[in-house]
Amino acid sequence: MLDSRRMDVLRAIVEDYVSTGEPVGSRNLVERHSLGVSPATIRNDMAALEEAGYITQPHTSAGRIPTDAGYRLFVDQLSTVKPLSAAERRAIQTLLDGPLDLDLIVDRAVRALAALTHQVALVQYPSLKTATLRHLEILELADGRCLLVIITDSGRVEERLTTLPAPLGPEAATLLRGRLNEVAAGRRLAEAAPAIDALAKEFAPAAQASVQAVAALLKDALTEGNQERIAMAGTVNLARASQDFRQIMPVLEAIEEQVVLLKLLSEMAADSGQVTIRIGHENPHQGLAETSLVAAGYGPHPNHAAARLAVLGPTRMDYPGSIAVVRAIALYLSRILAS
Repeated sequence: MLDSRRMDVLRAIVEDYVSTGEPVGSRNLVERHSLGVSPATIRNDMAALEEAGYITQPHTSAGRIPTDAGYRLFVDQLSTVKPLSAAERRAIQTLLDGPLDLDLIVDRAVRALAALTHQVALVQYPSLKTATLRHLEILELADGRCLLVIITDSGRVEERLTTLPAPLGPEAATLLRGRLNEVAAGRRLAEAAPAIDALAKEFAPAAQASVQAVAALLKDALTEGNQERIAMAGTVNLARASQDFRQIMPVLEAIEEQVVLLKLLSEMAADSGQVTIRIGHENPHQGLAETSLVAAGYGPHPNHAAARLAVLGPTRMDYPGSIAVVRAIALYLSRILAS
């Protein structure tokens, strides 16, 4: 663990490098920060920080830049998170206000993240696998078709269409709708499936095959729900952060693989509002070795994330600002879904 003075020097190096993009020298630190020590002391502290692996000298420059370990220590030692400005709070409120349709909510959230952090923004759709059912609706259509509408606590609405072996009829359809909601509402789909399977025995033999078809449709919805989706915005910010297109190609290739991003997000924030950070080589995918990911969970239940959102950008990012925005939007989304 660094002593407080060397931690102050490291903090100043990180802040200056994030701000300017230029290696930081001892003269810059003396001029820009009130560290209360002589330039010679700062040079000695920088040498110690370099020996410990927290900063490094790029090429032959006289200045130093933070390493992944330096960023990690800086983030871990953040005692406060940069408060959102009034303009940022208004922007979030404006962008997230609107119809409570899940697709629109996710779209507004991902655009808000990208606009406020100037990074690549990612918002995962709430998973059907972990969702709690709010309501199930059955609509018997013409030609023997049946529409199953699944509404979850996270606001996700899924529709599934199938052709029934035999018409249910208005009375059986009403009974099935009521029984489905009795055994499934307020439970996760995986927990409700066995009870739904058993419902067929309650119906007349002529209707049992159709009831089983509805149960199978619900199981298919659960299976398809494992194929999660991510909304993305702000990829142009990668180009703004780097003048060398070759540097961003591995990142672009990595973020095109949604399986990679979903795996990363699933390993990160576990609870709604909780922020976790992966820096540089802490990301297992080689293409993301020069990037950092700031993620938070969101959902209607405070102790369980229905899904996650994140910003991805170069390791030289404004960590306090990114953390504040990610946390704020996760909390906004959680409140919307809980309402």
